Amino acid sequence: MQLQPWHHACSAGFTLRGEHSPPSGKPVLHFIHGNGYCGRVYEPMLTRLAEHFDLFLSDVQGHGDSDHGGRFLGWNRNAELCMEAWRAHASRFGDAPAYAAGHSFGGVLTALLFARHSDFCRRAVLLDPVLFPPSMIGLMALADIIGFRANNKLARRARGRRAHWPDRTTAANALRGRGIFKGWREDALQAYIDHALRESDTGGVELKCQPAREAEVFGSYPRQLWPSLKKAATPTLVLHGDHTFPFVSRSALRWAARNPNVRERQVAGGHCFVQQNPDASAAAVRDFLLAG
Repeated sequence: MQLQPWHHACSAGFTLRGEHSPPSGKPVLHFIHGNGYCGRVYEPMLTRLAEHFDLFLSDVQGHGDSDHGGRFLGWNRNAELCMEAWRAHASRFGDAPAYAAGHSFGGVLTALLFARHSDFCRRAVLLDPVLFPPSMIGLMALADIIGFRANNKLARRARGRRAHWPDRTTAANALRGRGIFKGWREDALQAYIDHALRESDTGGVELKCQPAREAEVFGSYPRQLWPSLKKAATPTLVLHGDHTFPFVSRSALRWAARNPNVRERQVAGGHCFVQQNPDASAAAVRDFLLAG
């Protein structure tokens, strides 16, 4: 897959980076990754989508090759920084129609974008977006007030994550079939090894996204999520795995029942079904986006 790097010195004082296809006149697909990942981690799915779309992969603060940028600025601010970067580069694609997709954390950021900016994209597909239900957001807000915000299970687990290996082969062997990587197709795991790790100054390889940054994301939540989802006018498909977090599927059903612009569909796999079934995922994204 042929991609070119882009960068954007954003209004928050650091540089965002990502990659894009050489503009060809095809529709363009804006894509945001999940927490701890980067755009190129999804290469098996994106390679198939590149047959039908030009790609614009946006790496969020502290992920991929984007700058760490100090303290995590939150879901909503990072969504707006993604929009900044897109607007800075959208002219490269001329009048090509724009579509959007995102996985997990990136799915929520994508929803925040099209809910606030109705001209952002024609249609969108959200891949197992972590749409926290109102009750969960209420508990997170309370934890914020009493100082336990960053102490949930996922945040604690992220802070303890191993971040360094002597080489990429050792890293692949350590991660294969374990935890969130369970069931990943081998080429998807290889994309993670190739693009989510970098050479370390102390030798070996390390995660591009620091465990502390991943924990900051897990220890936070999007503001005004459900009011934003309620008013979203962009035709949207939410795909959720049949073995994902239970709240993801419940929230997808809730949103689709309350907003006529939203459809939901359950697919085989877990939270990372995109990496378990990249061909089927690409087909589902393509079919919905190009249907209108």
